[in-house]
Amino acid sequence: MSTFTAIEVDKLPAPDIFEQRSFESIYAERLAEFRRLCPEYTAVVESDPVVKILQASAYREVLLREQFNQRARGLLLPYSQGGDLDNLAVPYGVQRKLLTPADPETGTPAAYESDSDFRRRIQLAPEGLSVAGPEGAYIFHTLSADVAVLDASVASPSPGEVVVTVLSREGDGTPSAQLLAAVESALLNGNVRPLTDHVTVAAATIEPYEVRAQLTTFNGPDSALVIAEANRRMRLFLSQSQRLGRDVPLSALYSALHVEGVQRVQLDSPAADITVSPQSAAYCTAVVIEHVGTND
Repeated sequence: MSTFTAIEVDKLPAPDIFEQRSFESIYAERLAEFRRLCPEYTAVVESDPVVKILQASAYREVLLREQFNQRARGLLLPYSQGGDLDNLAVPYGVQRKLLTPADPETGTPAAYESDSDFRRRIQLAPEGLSVAGPEGAYIFHTLSADVAVLDASVASPSPGEVVVTVLSREGDGTPSAQLLAAVESALLNGNVRPLTDHVTVAAATIEPYEVRAQLTTFNGPDSALVIAEANRRMRLFLSQSQRLGRDVPLSALYSALHVEGVQRVQLDSPAADITVSPQSAAYCTAVVIEHVGTND
């Protein structure tokens, strides 16, 4: 197993550098220090100006600490986002992919690789310094071969035989012949593929499914807003789950649908967990979420 596949950065515990201090504890320290320095001052009550000043300064410290935490997050791969992540990638020699150029005529902005996909390639970059012998190196070079590559997996059914499976970010994930050819060309480069490896580039198998659910909401909240949030959460989950070898468990679908304001979820489809192999990916063809009533 490669170093990349052994470490899931999103599951690492928060580092100790993120110091969490409550307003109450900071204020208590400042008040204790004030009393030590001015023992003759006894009018320390809630309405006293001294208390207000201490509270304001304590709150200011809370804000400053959070700013420091945010800056520290920008320097760490699991937490860095946007421009911070772009700069963090510079020592690795990796740049964020441009998926769709900007269109000045329509005012459409450029679309770039997501933070999560870019973060994955940054993590793989050190393995890419090797020829494509290790699993992680093959994945890195495949992901870097073309902007249309969404995911990749590697298997070795026999010594010297390497099968690289490609998932496209276009359509249902089935890669085109042109994309497979581009990946094959990148992997067969003499500086990438070990001389003794025979590499086959294959298309991912797509497992289609639909999400159909009926939601009952509590009395009070606007049902249209609740259903809209359930749709948003479901779309977010689906965008993250379309990966090779990533199962779609019913529990995850229920979790995405059970947003604030939902009293009950009836999931009509799928009827069971969707399990896929490392060479397959689940693809949702339709999402139908109905509001069927309210309840207390």
